[in-house]
Amino acid sequence: MRNLALSVALIAGLLLPAGAIHAQNTQSVTATCKDGTQFTGAKRTGACRGHGGVQSWGAQGAAATGARATPSQPAPATSERTAPGAGGAGQVWVNTATKVYHCPGTRWYGKTKHGGFMSEAQARQEGARPDHGKTCS
Repeated sequence: MRNLALSVALIAGLLLPAGAIHAQNTQSVTATCKDGTQFTGAKRTGACRGHGGVQSWGAQGAAATGARATPSQPAPATSERTAPGAGGAGQVWVNTATKVYHCPGTRWYGKTKHGGFMSEAQARQEGARPDHGKTCS
């Protein structure tokens, strides 16, 4: 009888921690990326890669229960970036942080964090200089 009780206790002791480890692995991590997209995964590594990084982390296991992660701050209604290609003919992209303007078809046209579209003449009037000294033709 004593041997049976010890055997049952030993087996229960071996099986219980294995179940606890398995339960930890099934939890998922949620995050809100800086561009507003949601991330759900098993690990934090690689979360929001290619989306500007993590804005806020959700509760662990929240996705497993069906709850959505909510950002700590609501996403702004308007972005400082204007959609690339929104400039019309004769429009340049002016990086307001560096006071440099970029011509259509160049690498940074419509892609810098801070800036806007305007005419080349207006950009010069506001003190912006052409990228690498090359004016748009």
